[in-house]
Amino acid sequence: MPRRHIRVTGAPEAPLRAALTALRAELALPERYPPEALAEAEHAANAPTLPALDATDIPLFTIDPPASTDLDQAMHLSRHGTGYRVRYAIADVAAFVVPGGALDAETHRRVTTLYFPDEKIPLHPEVLSEAAASLLPNVTRPAALWTIDLDADGRTHAVDVRRAVVRSRAKLDYAAAQKQIDEKTAEEPLALLKEIGELRERLEVERGGISLNVPEQEIVERDHTYELSYRAPLPADGWNAQLSLLTGMAAADLMLTAGTGILRTLPAAPDGAVGRLRRTAHALHIDWPHHVSYAQLIRSLDPHDPRHAAFLQECTTLLRGAGYTVFRDGVLPAITTHAAVAAPYTHCTAPLRRLADRYASEICLAAVSGDPPPAWVLAALDTLPHEMADGTRRAGTVERECVDIVEAALLAGRVGEVFEGCVVDVDDRQPTVGTVQLESPAVIGRIDGEHLPLGERLRVRLTQADPGDAKVRFAPA
Repeated sequence: MPRRHIRVTGAPEAPLRAALTALRAELALPERYPPEALAEAEHAANAPTLPALDATDIPLFTIDPPASTDLDQAMHLSRHGTGYRVRYAIADVAAFVVPGGALDAETHRRVTTLYFPDEKIPLHPEVLSEAAASLLPNVTRPAALWTIDLDADGRTHAVDVRRAVVRSRAKLDYAAAQKQIDEKTAEEPLALLKEIGELRERLEVERGGISLNVPEQEIVERDHTYELSYRAPLPADGWNAQLSLLTGMAAADLMLTAGTGILRTLPAAPDGAVGRLRRTAHALHIDWPHHVSYAQLIRSLDPHDPRHAAFLQECTTLLRGAGYTVFRDGVLPAITTHAAVAAPYTHCTAPLRRLADRYASEICLAAVSGDPPPAWVLAALDTLPHEMADGTRRAGTVERECVDIVEAALLAGRVGEVFEGCVVDVDDRQPTVGTVQLESPAVIGRIDGEHLPLGERLRVRLTQADPGDAKVRFAPA
């Protein structure tokens, strides 16, 4: 599921980069690995546990951002009868991490890879996440190899997953993949990404699901000031995401059938959260008639439009109620669905970057083989949702603090200026404190003042913007 993507450029000593470095120190994040964990990772990198099944004849390929080297997934797409066959290889992290070892303990401490606008703090040491366990091209790797057969409409009708040794043939980026598809020079396995992706998008609409095409925010330093721009996702981004969703939905169905699993669940968004988004849309001059549903509005937006891009960034707030739900012994939980997916769903496609995915893979492999899940998986299930919740909260804190720092840098030097905005929220306990969304630049910040007009446009004066303090503040002008 999407998160806010922010990227900054500039020298490490620049004020924005310095503020991000200070944030990492303030949050006391685990940047270095314990020596024992690092030693285990280096040993495993040289001697992974390899499965017997050899699937290196399948010409898999990856699609990721150009600079990415932590490659969780590789794919191969083909026609199969009147439908399609999706082969989706997921990095087999369990081939490198010994249950109960020092590296295992460290991954439970970290839980997720933490993303900052200028760097990341990985879940696994780079010797694994960006080398030995990554599905890099032209090297053999252990993987959980999914085979998902689809009918002519893109609906799933057969699923299999098993351990295999795989070998990716090519590392593509989204722009290169899109160019080949658009120019009709792509070979069939890549050309089918569009065909299958569009079928899956139609099915998503049919079931009431929502995919957010969240643009990447880029903050560029020029002449000691910062400028904000957005990189709209390409259609290939969305088609690729549909294959990840397809696999996560297939995994959830396997778990529910087997009676043991860990789902990613999300209840329907509360009215208050949707109401706040309506006020944000109003602030950004986005027309949202009351008869138009949230899903319909999202599909009508153009992420190339800066106002729409800013709104899509804010739409990620509706995903904050998502959690991990464990069940076992055939006793299913009360909620099995993810509201944005509009179906049962689990995280299983990013084990290099997210702890729960390693466990999800093991449960699915066991379900297909007819064996019980490994004891180390069952032993961790009860505490895993709490660990994931803590890790997700930490990642959310990092994201919010980074956004605050970036917005402060964007407005630094403009204290005293007046902007057009809209009050999108007012604190029920402190009615003199609220949140204002600017029209341009698309910044959200705290506003202090008497009788704040909720949902109405308001001219506001910037009173604080310092990346070191990581906050922007406004007052009615």
